[in-house]
Amino acid sequence: MANLGNPKNTIEIIQKYEFMFQKKFGQNFLIDTHVLEKIISAAGITKNDCVLEIGPGIGTMTQYLAENAGHVVAVEIDRNLIPILKETLADYDNVTVINEDILRVDIKALAEEYNGGKPIKVVANLPYYITTPIIMGLFESGVPIDNITVMVQKEVADRMKEGPGSKDYGALSLAVQYYAEPEIVANVPPNCFIPRPNVGSAVIRLTRHKEMPVEMKDPALMFKIIRASFNQRRKTLQNGLGNAPELPYTKEQIAAAIAEMGLTPTIRGEALSLAQFAQLSDILGEMK
Repeated sequence: MANLGNPKNTIEIIQKYEFMFQKKFGQNFLIDTHVLEKIISAAGITKNDCVLEIGPGIGTMTQYLAENAGHVVAVEIDRNLIPILKETLADYDNVTVINEDILRVDIKALAEEYNGGKPIKVVANLPYYITTPIIMGLFESGVPIDNITVMVQKEVADRMKEGPGSKDYGALSLAVQYYAEPEIVANVPPNCFIPRPNVGSAVIRLTRHKEMPVEMKDPALMFKIIRASFNQRRKTLQNGLGNAPELPYTKEQIAAAIAEMGLTPTIRGEALSLAQFAQLSDILGEMK
């Protein structure tokens, strides 16, 4: 029976093993059963699912996942947590713990080994400093994913779901929305964690698109254009792209492409939708 959502039990296991929180791993353990249940519900976990959990910590979420999923593969970077996980997950025979850095794991191979290559679900309480590389790494790896349900810093969750014209809209918004439909399912205050973080958190579910929302000839070029557009937000789109060393276009070509789209030369990148960035990349791609 899952018991680590109770703060008393969490503190007991931490003290028993004299566990020291490491700032470099961004460790904050959940101690709120309502939030844990919301995450399980939002991810739609069933006995037919294989779940990849990133950063299980002492196994709080892992216990809930194990009771609801068919199999759980939990990847934990901190070797000091492995003995704790052996104890807290001893009653569950459907959990595999891997002591590794998720950014170095072949997730595609894991999905093949534990779920026969069928779509997996991903659940994580992500360290704030590494949220974006992990999420983008999952999407770009080509791993078959049903959805990703993660706890992240509140402002990062807001950025993922914003549209054109908002101050929070940027390269992360466009990248996430290219791959998935984002929905914030819970806001989580600092007192739901040990130790308490300095910022609010949110649980966001990213449901993988069955069909890509836009088509373009060269997605890699589109993302280069997007990154260049937001590297210097105060600049116009034309100047931002014209000054980007990674883009092999003259300022005249960029001006011509923007004009071809019927856009004003003074428009900023934050005003363009995903579909417009796809269109711009196709126009510029023809100019190579």
